[in-house]
Amino acid sequence: MAACGRVRRMFRLSAALHLLLLFAAGAEKLPGQGVHSQGQGPGANFVSFVGQPPFPAGGPPARRGGAGAGGGWKLAEEESCREDVTRVCPKHTWSNNLAVLECLQDVREPENEISSDCNHLLWNYKLNLTTDPKFESVAREVCKSTITEIKECADEPVGKGYMVSCLVDHRGNITEYQCHQYITKMTAIIFSDYRLICGFMDDCKNDINILKCGSIRLGEKDAHSQGEVVSCLEKGLVKEAEEREPKIQVSELCKKAILRVAELSSDDFHLDRHLYFACRDDRERFCENTQAGEGRVYKCLFNHKFEESMSEKCREALTTRQKLIAQDYKVSYSLAKSCKSDLKKYRCNVENLPRSREARLSYLLMCLESAVHRGRQVSSECQGEMLDYRRMLMEDFSLSPEIILSCRGEIEHHCSGLHRKGRTLHCLMKVVRGEKGNLGMNCQQALQTLIQETDPGADYRIDRALNEACESVIQTACKHIRSGDP
Repeated sequence: MAACGRVRRMFRLSAALHLLLLFAAGAEKLPGQGVHSQGQGPGANFVSFVGQPPFPAGGPPARRGGAGAGGGWKLAEEESCREDVTRVCPKHTWSNNLAVLECLQDVREPENEISSDCNHLLWNYKLNLTTDPKFESVAREVCKSTITEIKECADEPVGKGYMVSCLVDHRGNITEYQCHQYITKMTAIIFSDYRLICGFMDDCKNDINILKCGSIRLGEKDAHSQGEVVSCLEKGLVKEAEEREPKIQVSELCKKAILRVAELSSDDFHLDRHLYFACRDDRERFCENTQAGEGRVYKCLFNHKFEESMSEKCREALTTRQKLIAQDYKVSYSLAKSCKSDLKKYRCNVENLPRSREARLSYLLMCLESAVHRGRQVSSECQGEMLDYRRMLMEDFSLSPEIILSCRGEIEHHCSGLHRKGRTLHCLMKVVRGEKGNLGMNCQQALQTLIQETDPGADYRIDRALNEACESVIQTACKHIRSGDP
C-alpha cells in the first residue's frame, strides 16, 4: 500500500478506486450506449488505463476467451473468476467490472463461496487501481465545481492524494450531484478489505496478531472474512474497557484507527461489513422501508434490538457498535451531525480536554443536559438525538463499562436474566432501596452516575421499562400532559 502522506486519512485511496471502477465500467460499453468517446467527457483519457488488467509485473492470468464485446478488459472473462461470476452473478452484470466486483464481495452463503484464486485476483485489481497516481485526475474532473467551492480542497497540492481525502472530509458540504454521489458511494468496495484502508494495517498489525483476529498476509484471508478482522479488533477494544486489569490492551494507534473506521462507516451500514452481513435479514424484517444513509438503518436496528425475532448475531453486532458509540460519539453519524453546533457553542468538545474524556457519549450528554437545565437553547434535532441515546443507555446496562466493572457481582447475584429493556437497572435500583439485598458502594456510585447521564426524570420516555409498564395509565390519566414534560 502506498504511503499515506502527511496525515493518515482512511479513505484517501478509496475515492480513486470507486471513481476509476465507474469509468472502467462505462468505458467497456458498446458504442452508442451513451459512453463518451475518446476525448469527450470526464475520464475519457483514462479509458486505456482502466481497461487494462491491473496486475503487478508478470501480467494477468490467461483468459479462456478473447476480449469482451466492448474491447475492454473484464473481470468476468478472467480464467480464475469466470466460473464464479457465471455461478453467482446475474448475466446483465458480466460486462460491468464494478457490478461484478460488488456482486462477488457481497456473497456470504457457503454454497456460493468464491475461489481463492478469484479472491486474489479481485484483491490485486483493487490494490493496483488504488496505487496508480492517475486516480486524482479523474476525481478532479468529476468534482471540478465542488473543488472550486471548497477552498481547503482547492488549495491541496496536485498529485499527493490529499485532495480526494479533503473531499471525503467535506462530503456533507458537497452540493454537486455527481460528485456527491461518487464521494458517498465510493467507500463500499474499500471497506470490504481492511488491508485497503490507508494506514489501518500498519497501525493494527501487532494487535491483529496479539488478539488472534486473523492473518494479514495476502491470500490467507478471503474478501468476506475481512469484516471479521475489524469486528474482532472492535470486540477487543470494548472488552478492554470492561476489565479492571485487561490481559490484552489494544495499542493507542490501533484504538484510533478502529474508532476512525467506525466513524467513517457511521452513515451507511453497508460499510460495517460484519454488521451488514450479520443483520441483512433483520434489516429486511424490521427496517425494509428505511432509506440507507445518514445512519438511519443503524438507528432503526438499534430501536428493534430487543425484539424477540431479532437474530442473536445481529443483536451482538449492534451492541458492539453501540459500545463504540459510548466510547466516541462520532461513531454515531446522526448524533455528531445534529449536535455539532451545540457542542461547539457550549464548549462540550473543547480541544484541550483529553480525547478519551471529551469523546465519550456520557460526557457529551451530561454537558448538553447541563446547558438545557441552565435554560440555554439546544437545537431540537440535537435534543432528539440526546433522547435516543439516553434511552439506549438506560435500556442496556452493558453499554456502560462502569456498571459492568462495578456491579458485576450484584447483577449476577440479584439480577440474572433481566438484561433486556432496562430491567437490569431497575433490578439494581430495587436493591439500592433495600428490597433485594445490599449494593456495594462502587456499584451505587456507578448506578448514580448512569442515572445522571441519562436523566430519566426529565422525560419518562427515556426509561423504556417504565414507559411500557405505565403506558395505559399515561394514555388515560396523563393524556393532557405533553410528551417530554417531567
